[in-house]
Amino acid sequence: MVLLHGLTSDGGSFDGVAGELGRRWRVLVPDQRGHGETGPADEYSFELLAADLGEFLDEHELVAPVVVGHSMGAVAAYLHAARRPERVGALVLVESPPPFPQARPIPERPSEILAYDWRARVELIGQVNAPDPGWFGELARVRVPTLVIGGGPASPFPQEQMRAMAEQVPGGRFHELAVGHGVHREAPEAFVALLTEFLADGAES
Repeated sequence: MVLLHGLTSDGGSFDGVAGELGRRWRVLVPDQRGHGETGPADEYSFELLAADLGEFLDEHELVAPVVVGHSMGAVAAYLHAARRPERVGALVLVESPPPFPQARPIPERPSEILAYDWRARVELIGQVNAPDPGWFGELARVRVPTLVIGGGPASPFPQEQMRAMAEQVPGGRFHELAVGHGVHREAPEAFVALLTEFLADGAES
């Protein structure tokens, strides 16, 4: 199982669930480009993050793992799954920015030292607000069991758009945990239970 964190975060965002998930799966939690222990990159895009994921799976000889992506990581996960469907066993998209134009603000840069590359935040929010119009169609190319998890009314993204994402994936499912954007941090036990139930239903077969 590969866990992909969100924008401005790092693999540590999954500390509250990785141990419990590790009871059933071998869990890998990389820091994505420009975040945590992975240094700044020359450029940032969701296409590059998806390619990074493919290289990570190749490097670790992971044939068809469960890929769980939160927010930024979810976009990278579904683009990878659409383009290399044979390399994913199951897909979980947590509070994924929907592939429809959004209006997320870019805040002023904080004065303190950051644990991520500020340019990543600017460039990726820009792509959230103006996503590739073909991304929604790419979801139909995903060929693995897929669970889309929304954070409910407190989410910064429209839940009906996330539901549409799940409906676009053949056999996709949508489930709402109404705790806001940081689902796995705000409701770790419910999150682990939901993943475990989803995968036990045959997502790994």
